[in-house]
Amino acid sequence: MIPNSSLSNDVKNILGLQLPTDPRWVDLAGISLGAILTDHAYCEQKAATTCISLIQRYSDREKLVKELAPVVTEEWGHFRMVLAELQKRNLPLGKQRKDVYVNKLIEFQRKGGHPEDRMLDQLLTMALIEARSCERFKRLSEGLDDTYLRHFYRRFMESEAGHYTLFLELAETYLPKEKVRTRLMEWLEYEAAIMQSMEMRGDRIH
Repeated sequence: MIPNSSLSNDVKNILGLQLPTDPRWVDLAGISLGAILTDHAYCEQKAATTCISLIQRYSDREKLVKELAPVVTEEWGHFRMVLAELQKRNLPLGKQRKDVYVNKLIEFQRKGGHPEDRMLDQLLTMALIEARSCERFKRLSEGLDDTYLRHFYRRFMESEAGHYTLFLELAETYLPKEKVRTRLMEWLEYEAAIMQSMEMRGDRIH
């Protein structure tokens, strides 16, 4: 995790998510704990593999490689933690589902133009996923009836917040800060529209 003190004021002052999760979501999630844990496990797995892909794609970016390598280990560790929680509760790891939220984010990525612009969008996609995951984990840590799981998700919430700032900090490393901030605001507006358009389901982290 990148210490907060190492972030620029621009990053620290950027507005966060524009549309909070409906409070009713956590009640639905509490009814579908097996599905939530399964979905969470796959989210952690995909986060690890995406970081590996970024390292492979941008192997010439020394800071990116150095900072994302331990995130791969951390995310895979999270997958194992969620898997262990499923096993402890005698719940199976269900099938991986189509992630509509992430797919809609990917649709907003610039596919052409300058390679650095494409890299920026890839980093901001990861930042938004981590931000929304953090926000959902906060809901779970505050609203679940299961005391153990409330503490369980509190730890995940803090980790996701660190990853969010890391992806923004990496973006600022390779692109002008003003450009990062401007593009992030576009992403935040788009992400809010996605959340508003999607059906609220208690068996999904996103």
